[in-house]
Amino acid sequence: MVEEETIAPDQKTPPRLADWVPAQKYDYSAYTREAESAWDCNARVYEWDGDEGDVGPEFPELEVQIFGDPEKRGMQGVDFAKIDSITVTQEGPVHVHCIEKFEDAGLHPVMLKNIELAGYQVPTPIQRYAIPSINQGFDLIAIAQTGSGKTAAYLIPILNQLMGKAKQLAAPRPNPAEFGQGAPRVRAEPLVLVVCPTRELAIQIFNEARKFAYRTMLRPCVLYGGCPASEQRAQIQKGCDILVATPGRLVDFMEMPNILSLRRMKFMVIDEADEMIADPGWNADISKIMGGGDGNIKYVLCSATFPKQARDLAREYLSEQHVRIRVGRAGSSHECIKQNIVWVEPSLKKKALEDLIRTMPPVRTIIFVNSKRAADDVDDFLFNMGFPCTSMHSDRTQKEREAAMRAFRGGAAPILITTGVTARGIDVRKVMHVINYDLPSLDHGGIEEYVHRIGRTGRIGHRGLATSFYCDRDEPIGSVLTRTLLETGQDVPDFLEHFIPEGEAREHLKFEADSDYDPEEANDEAKSHGDDAETDTGFSGGWC
Repeated sequence: MVEEETIAPDQKTPPRLADWVPAQKYDYSAYTREAESAWDCNARVYEWDGDEGDVGPEFPELEVQIFGDPEKRGMQGVDFAKIDSITVTQEGPVHVHCIEKFEDAGLHPVMLKNIELAGYQVPTPIQRYAIPSINQGFDLIAIAQTGSGKTAAYLIPILNQLMGKAKQLAAPRPNPAEFGQGAPRVRAEPLVLVVCPTRELAIQIFNEARKFAYRTMLRPCVLYGGCPASEQRAQIQKGCDILVATPGRLVDFMEMPNILSLRRMKFMVIDEADEMIADPGWNADISKIMGGGDGNIKYVLCSATFPKQARDLAREYLSEQHVRIRVGRAGSSHECIKQNIVWVEPSLKKKALEDLIRTMPPVRTIIFVNSKRAADDVDDFLFNMGFPCTSMHSDRTQKEREAAMRAFRGGAAPILITTGVTARGIDVRKVMHVINYDLPSLDHGGIEEYVHRIGRTGRIGHRGLATSFYCDRDEPIGSVLTRTLLETGQDVPDFLEHFIPEGEAREHLKFEADSDYDPEEANDEAKSHGDDAETDTGFSGGWC
């Protein structure tokens, strides 16, 4: 599998199947050996048994495990300037001055070193505003495109604020050197809680927390469904300062106050808030989660769009003096992703998929389908063709889902077939091609789902390609899909040209996602906060 930045190199002959890594059969027996399973929640974190100072010593072996191969740590791509020029709008009652460099943010030298180890070179637009906002003690609403660096935008300043206060604020815990020697378990009392909608996203945020908590004495843990609760209980009872969790498993643990308490919590982050709020099942848990702390809590609300339910949530829990920023248009994509829409009759999709993969260089690829049955079907088809692929969907066991993601991330299976379960938030290094085998329907995600799917590539300035199969049944999404192509300067194929708006509508494209702005609410806010509520528009990247 190739790792180049470009995904369409000049080549006289199409790539051969032999250019891919060998396809590997599933070891189904591995999924029945519970005791031998390596759950992602048990990934190693930095632990130090010393009592001196606020930071621990370097641990080179663990450093490689957490941050990866030093030769492959660069994260920001060659087209970072395109993201850097995205308009940033401050809409809230409080405005902050952005930072140009991480060194300008007043961060601890150890945090700056962790940022360097994580591969960040300069802050992305969302990081430029979020870091000073959190550093100054404001609640934050961050509305930003997928792939914009939101996770680091809140983890860096939150952990930086706490790292010098860990001994003062954190709950007592056993000495790490005594974990395996019958040391008593403690009640988990995290200082930071991050809530997100999916298991895969929770694991990913946990892995990012492992990076930024390195040497800080702050211990991250993760809770999510599908994994034995006993495995996660054993981890948090070793001590937990940063807890990443999905709502259902979190509420389960909150009902065991001898195991988990939120009374020490100082920061609560709701990530991908719009997706969770859209799920009626989460609404039953929201009051318990949001009200679980005791005392003065700082809130961070991250969202790709800002619908009314999210605005109501913010109004109830966030301080009136909060910072609200938008990076680009809510729900939009960016120009780093080349979007190709191809007409394919449903009966010819498999053949078209095979031809597409055979004519592309062997790069890490995600194929999205709309049903669990289709995921299994396409997986079987490609595997029988000899391609190194794996698949995942919500009916797979958590052990199978984690194994599939490890194989995909590690390159053993560089083709992943999946449903929308991995559409949001998942960040895998150098995904160069996203294929919409099925375009999302308007009833199940629509254009927002499309943008999230293609956002798995072209992340943080890297270039990427998104190819989507289109047919008659996709006509309901045709109009907004065409406007999305126009917004990002993409070619509109002949069969979509009749959707191109004319005149004023062409010059000022309108999107349904823009409905998250309510003029009456904006006027009420302006009256409430006076001049401070004025919206800053047109600030491009480096405005300070």
